[in-house]
Amino acid sequence: MKQIWTLLAGLGVLLLSGTAFAVQQSSGTITMEFDLSDHDAARETQLWIPYPLSDRDQLITNISVQGDYSESAVYSDQVYSTPILYARWDKNSRSRKLVFSFHVTRKEVIRRDFPDKEASWDPADYALSLAATALGPIDGPVKELSDRITKGKAGVLAKAKAIYDWTCENMYRDPETVGCGPGNVCLLLEKPGGKCTDIHSVFIALCRAAGIPAREVFGIRQGKKNGQDITTWQHCWAEFYLPGYDWVPVDPADVRKMMLKENLQPGDAGTEYYRDYFWGGWDQYRVKFAMGRDLILTPAQSGPPLNTFGYPYAEVGTKVLDWLDPKTFRYRFTFKKDS
Repeated sequence: MKQIWTLLAGLGVLLLSGTAFAVQQSSGTITMEFDLSDHDAARETQLWIPYPLSDRDQLITNISVQGDYSESAVYSDQVYSTPILYARWDKNSRSRKLVFSFHVTRKEVIRRDFPDKEASWDPADYALSLAATALGPIDGPVKELSDRITKGKAGVLAKAKAIYDWTCENMYRDPETVGCGPGNVCLLLEKPGGKCTDIHSVFIALCRAAGIPAREVFGIRQGKKNGQDITTWQHCWAEFYLPGYDWVPVDPADVRKMMLKENLQPGDAGTEYYRDYFWGGWDQYRVKFAMGRDLILTPAQSGPPLNTFGYPYAEVGTKVLDWLDPKTFRYRFTFKKDS
C-alpha cells in the first residue's frame, strides 16, 4: 500500500496514512529556574510547581531540586492526585531561588484500534470525569448544544467523534488570548475563539454533558533546539474514555493552531490530515504535568481554588503572583535536546 507521509512542521509530527509505522519519541532535559528575591522579603514566600511523573507515555529521570528555601517537599492534591513540588522561604529571606530540572523521554501516543462493540460500564467509576467545574457547566446551553451535536449518534465513540468534529469546525485559535486561556465555557459558546485550554474546555464540557467521561491534561511542549527558551510553551490537551478500550487522546486545539499557522481552511487536505492525526493521537513533543480543575493545592494556598495547574503558582504572604507574567514572577524554563 502506498504510504502517505505528511510532515507536521509546527509540531514535528510524522504522519503516515494507510500503513503501520513506528511510534516516535523525543527526549531532553527541562530546567526551571525561579527567583522570587525581588518580592517583599518581610513576608513568608511559598511556591508550588507542577511536578511531572513517569507513566506509560513518558519517563521522568535525573530529577534535581536545588535552592536556598527553608523547606521543600513533593505533595499531591487530594482530589486528582496531581503531583506538586512545594518550596517555602521564611520571613526576611533576602534570597529566594530554586532550580528544578529533570530528563524526559516522551512517546508519541496513537490509540485508534477501536473495538467493534463498546463494553458495559458504570458512570459512577468516572464521576470526576463526568462532573461540571466552576467554568465548565454541563447543563443549560451546554447540554442543549451537546444534545444537538450528538443527535442520532449511538455509543460513546460516535458521540465523542461528533463533538470532536464540531470543535474542530466551530472553535478557532485566537493568538491574542493570554496564556492558554481560562476555559470559560459559557463565554466561549458566545465567542468561540481562544487557545488550548479554551478549546479543550469546550470539548470536555460537551462530552460530559453527553455522558462521556473526558478530561484535560496540562503540561508543556518540548523544544527543538539545545538551550531553547520554553517558558511560555505551556499546552493543554484532552482525552475521553471509551468503555472497554482505553482513554482516547485528542487535540482539536492543535488542529486549529496548525490551520492558523499554515493558513488552512476547513476542507483543505492539510486540515483533514491534522484532524485525522489528532483524533486518537498526540505527538511526542509534550510533557504531562497535571490534571484537574478547581484545585486546592498541598499545602493549601491562600487564594481561591486554581482553575488549572499548568503554570507555577506562588504567594508572597497572601499576595498571589501573576503566573502568566514570568518576567515579574521571575521564572525561566529551558530545554536541552538529547543529541
